[in-house]
Amino acid sequence: MKIMRVLLLAVLSLSAASHYAPAMAQGNLFAPVVRVNDKVVTQYELDQRIRFYELLRAPGDLQQQSMDRLIEERLQSDAAKQQGVTVDEAQLLAGMEEFAGRANLSVEDFIKALNQRGVEAETFQDFVKAGLLWRGVVRGRFGPRAQVSETEVDRALALSSNTGSGVRVLLSEIFLPADTPARQAEANRRATEISRITTIPAFAAAARKYSAAPSRGRGGRQDWIALGNLPPAIRGQILALAPGQVTTPIPVPNAIALFQLRALEETGAPEAEAVSIDFARYFIPGGRTESALAQAAKLAAEIDTCDDLYGIAKDQPAERLLRDVLPVSEIQGDIALELAKLDANEVSTGLMTGDGQALVFLMLCGRTLQLNEDVNREAVRENLINQRVASYASGYLSELKADAVIQYQ
Repeated sequence: MKIMRVLLLAVLSLSAASHYAPAMAQGNLFAPVVRVNDKVVTQYELDQRIRFYELLRAPGDLQQQSMDRLIEERLQSDAAKQQGVTVDEAQLLAGMEEFAGRANLSVEDFIKALNQRGVEAETFQDFVKAGLLWRGVVRGRFGPRAQVSETEVDRALALSSNTGSGVRVLLSEIFLPADTPARQAEANRRATEISRITTIPAFAAAARKYSAAPSRGRGGRQDWIALGNLPPAIRGQILALAPGQVTTPIPVPNAIALFQLRALEETGAPEAEAVSIDFARYFIPGGRTESALAQAAKLAAEIDTCDDLYGIAKDQPAERLLRDVLPVSEIQGDIALELAKLDANEVSTGLMTGDGQALVFLMLCGRTLQLNEDVNREAVRENLINQRVASYASGYLSELKADAVIQYQ
């Protein structure tokens, strides 16, 4: 059974009551909560999107994610209109069928399940249509620029072949805070500048000056990371870099991330890709305070495996400890990046919850690896093209945000 169906069935077993319902019952549901150029997002749309993401068990701060996505969709819609990109009824239906099919459900059954929890069909339709419009914009604007050379395909094949050597990379990181509209606008501008850096000392200086990550004190420098541990989108960008070059800006919750390749090395071991990860999160109240960090250090010294956390969390509220086994593609970006740095039973305290009220004690329980076998050359080429287009699209969306007039009501 596909994981999305499992998640959906789990959601449907929950009580119909939602903690967002009171918000929908108050005030004018159709009052604007934000203006994006000449368009608005209403309270009703925001509440519906929050509930939609809640039912899909999306991780993170759902209110902030919903607001951000609705703003982005307004900008994407404008871009589609300017480029003459449209979606007809047949395309929309096909998109809805593809999405519902991930849960092994028909569109009718999927919508019925949503309606039972207060999500209107139009919310689902708008969500799918926005994705299709943006896909058309990106393909039309960047498709011709995303061509991949034979040399790049050869390199990717060499790095992913299980008959060759595995690869590890030395990266430096910068995380620009983007937890408010003002900070997000500033982060977009700053990220564009940093992405043009071509020297290691310049990136290190920028990390010390601007990064919000704990690594800022060492110029953003990270230790060696196995290429196969990185999230696919970032791995694709790293493959296209030469030492000193920087990725395009990568949105993560409450921040924008950039990575610089310092070195790439063959390890002599078969290259293996992480396909799913077992990880645990224990939330320590207090955010990134000395007392919370001291508690995290004490906890790390007391436990050996993720299973030990169950004893620590005994008699505490259930939400203090979360353990998940998820495909790499479904793990929230900032968490996936921290997990990439860890070996089994190692711990990171580099993250906080979205509201900053708790330190995240993140522990890697294990990885399910899959050796890359029988790699098809055309499949590799298509994958590189898709990754390059996604990179261009991310940068273009950042430009649209930086140029937009966004006013919160």
